[in-house]
Amino acid sequence: MRKIFTLALAAFMLAACTTKQSNTKDMNQLSFTTEQATCMSAIACNEAKGDLVALESAIHGGLEAELTVSQIKEALSQLYAYTGFPRSLNALGVLQKIVNGKSSNDKWEEGIEASPLPSDFDALKEGTRIQTQLTGKPFNYEFAPATDYYLKAHLFGDIFARDNLTYADRELVTVSALSGLQGVEPQLKAHIAGARNMGVTEEQLQGIVVALAANGLLDEAGRLAGLLETEWPQGKPNDAYAQYFVGQSFLQPYYGGVANVTFEPRCRNNWHVHHGAVQVLICVSGKGWYQEWNKPAVPLTPGTVIAIPEGVKHWHGAAADSWMQHLAIHTQEQPGATNEWLEPVNDRQYDTVNE
Repeated sequence: MRKIFTLALAAFMLAACTTKQSNTKDMNQLSFTTEQATCMSAIACNEAKGDLVALESAIHGGLEAELTVSQIKEALSQLYAYTGFPRSLNALGVLQKIVNGKSSNDKWEEGIEASPLPSDFDALKEGTRIQTQLTGKPFNYEFAPATDYYLKAHLFGDIFARDNLTYADRELVTVSALSGLQGVEPQLKAHIAGARNMGVTEEQLQGIVVALAANGLLDEAGRLAGLLETEWPQGKPNDAYAQYFVGQSFLQPYYGGVANVTFEPRCRNNWHVHHGAVQVLICVSGKGWYQEWNKPAVPLTPGTVIAIPEGVKHWHGAAADSWMQHLAIHTQEQPGATNEWLEPVNDRQYDTVNE
């Protein structure tokens, strides 16, 4: 079973509330622990991609992280509104198979179902209120009144009113899922803003990017990173590797082997080669360069994903007029994998790239 990695963002996420009644939740904060949020991002993104094998692994990881069956079921049910009934039903089928195969050694919790709605519940009124909070202002889709009604009364009314997930939980699920779909960038960007309005912090949004990267969803992580437009933590001076850099770099490590490396303007690492592993770079802010030996340099901008083949001589760093940050993660790592540091990228080589 693929391991679902834990992020180093616990200070910014709440502990799980699965042993409490749903109605005690603050609907504008995540109810997930850090590990649970990581797992839920992987579940939602793999549901959107339709990758049922990876989804099964992600669900197992979520249950082991003490997500409840109710929470996962609710997330997969909600996603029909974003990814369609076929993928939602397929994903629910995977969850059902896992639950039906539960053994005596499995300690999963069924969890608490949503509280009953009051007898005078007005889905359209409540959905309009929630949609207004999410969008930051009243929204009316006048071109398609029927769709406007479905959004208000059903999605944001009937579904969002179910309190076994908070509004913040639901937006983490939605952002993670939309990151897995091509061609829906306007909707993803709108839900990034909506997540913020529903209480998801910048650190938690960044945590989705790291979670996707740590779970091998690299293009999806890049898609989200390219739209976040947020300030990433700089980390501490990268003193342990300073001898292999021209200029100052900083390092912010995360669990799961993901690290955020920050380069000041003109900073770059030496030519180097990865043996026994593929390194993946995901640019999250600023501008920079990646170059392989005897090849033209490739610009790095937020959302750029570079998979560096094993055994290829290369360097990467910031542009002359900009800071740059990228996530770095190793994949396809073999036993005994090493990093071979070579000569610095001299000023002549670097200035040629920046002309």
